[in-house]
Amino acid sequence: MNQVRIAILGASGYTGAELVRLLALHPQARIAAMTGDRKAGQPMAAVFPHLAGLDLPDLVTIDQVDFAGLDAVFCALPHGTTQEVIAALPATVKVIDLSADFRLADVGTYAQWYGHEHRAPDLQRDAVYGLVELARAQVREARLVANPGCYPTASQLPLIPLIAAGAIAADDIIIDAKSGTSGAGRSAKEANLFCEVADGIHPYGIASHRHAPEIEQGLSQAAGRPVMVNFTPHLMPMSRGILTTIYARAARGLKAADLRAILADSYRGEPFVRVLPPGVAPATRHVRGSNFCLINAFDDRLPGRVILCAAIDNLVKGASGQAIQNFNVMFGLPETTALAQQPMFP
Repeated sequence: MNQVRIAILGASGYTGAELVRLLALHPQARIAAMTGDRKAGQPMAAVFPHLAGLDLPDLVTIDQVDFAGLDAVFCALPHGTTQEVIAALPATVKVIDLSADFRLADVGTYAQWYGHEHRAPDLQRDAVYGLVELARAQVREARLVANPGCYPTASQLPLIPLIAAGAIAADDIIIDAKSGTSGAGRSAKEANLFCEVADGIHPYGIASHRHAPEIEQGLSQAAGRPVMVNFTPHLMPMSRGILTTIYARAARGLKAADLRAILADSYRGEPFVRVLPPGVAPATRHVRGSNFCLINAFDDRLPGRVILCAAIDNLVKGASGQAIQNFNVMFGLPETTALAQQPMFP
């Protein structure tokens, strides 16, 4: 097929740079425009020297982009800024949105958690939540895909098949999640300074993190009824990675081996979800730089309870890699295109 002409909005952020790094390996994608309002006029190599040598357009402002000449747009803009931008795009342009602006199907829930009314409710009705492994057919037909958040990806992939199978109690789930600092974005923030993050770990967004309703949305769909979870994220002194440790109650008589078998069957043939051998714990260092999600299940010491673990790279499977996976499905391309590289270790 002909090359797909794309723009990356917000290319000067971490997820934008990761999109460029991965798309440089994509034979069907041609980056025709990149925006970064604060860096407009600069070459990408000046903003991210690790991308020097690539044939890329200079960064521009959004109003300088000729969207009529594009086939697809990756939106890596801050939350709350994407809805109006996407609403103004030509209907012929397909969109993969990496922000949270279209992830919550109910616009009232969005307003409650994000502090303002949804600015494109008509588009929200047509948006597809792009957890590819569980929504591939819908993504294939979509014009607008809401790329899942990093914590929700690492939470839903291990949980949804088990809830759908009735293998765990949907009303008794605790998610303890940990993330590298790149998940907070590239903007200067006091809380992300080296001295604030190094040599320690701390919880944040306790009982109020915006990824909670996104997780609950997917689990509720799997259960066929409303589901709430205990979800607490923690910031780790590392640049990349998400690790979720999930505590749940197994259905009567089921053990971790049974849950692992359900997960292995659910993800059989999936290129990016790997259910590990018995007893092997997922680790962020084993997914670094890759689009993989590693999952496993363990028996707890408490009778009837199980522990699920999942690891992803928050910038790849948790953001830009999953966005390219969605892009590939939307355009009928092999799903692993530009994403087949193995993790970096050590």
